[in-house]
Amino acid sequence: MRLAQWFCVAMWAGILVVPASAQVGKSVGLADVNTISQADLLNVPHMNPQIADAILAARPFDSITQLHELLLSHKLSAEQAAEVYAKVFVHINLNTATREEILLIPGAGKKMAREFDEYRPWKSFKQFDKEIGKYVGPDETARLAQYCFIPINLNTASDEDILSIPGVGPKLLAEFKEYRPYQSLKQFERAIGKYVDEKEVRRLARYVTVE
Repeated sequence: MRLAQWFCVAMWAGILVVPASAQVGKSVGLADVNTISQADLLNVPHMNPQIADAILAARPFDSITQLHELLLSHKLSAEQAAEVYAKVFVHINLNTATREEILLIPGAGKKMAREFDEYRPWKSFKQFDKEIGKYVGPDETARLAQYCFIPINLNTASDEDILSIPGVGPKLLAEFKEYRPYQSLKQFERAIGKYVDEKEVRRLARYVTVE
């Protein structure tokens, strides 16, 4: 069913479609390791061609712990890895991230790991700003937010929310919306798989949900 048809059905059925406010935290200098270019990756602290090639070959990373294991296997120390994560990272899902993943965010620490967990389920970054802003200032709240995402609802997400997903531009935005309403993530994977390869579908699927 095309978007226009679905919209008409939704209106007829009395369904109120409310844009989702969940998305990917706005970058304040952080790059997504799954989409960063090779040239930019080589400018990251402690990076060399061998490590960069290994990262590119292993993409997409499903979690920051996978990237962490790769960096340690290339003899980087935990401190050096933390300096890498100040520049590139694998976004964590605020609602499902493990304590280990949260602690890999530079400067997060045990206290912030507790706070991230305490306020679950996270619904929006407005909520994040309010709750985490109780403990740190706005600049630090924004810095922490850029490491995180809250999965967007494929059927109600706004254009802004969809475009916040790294690597999504106007063409993919149109395809995301073209196949609404989604009944399952499998449907999303089949539909978007017409335009991108299997690895890219897997990367994109991390950021979305169907409700």
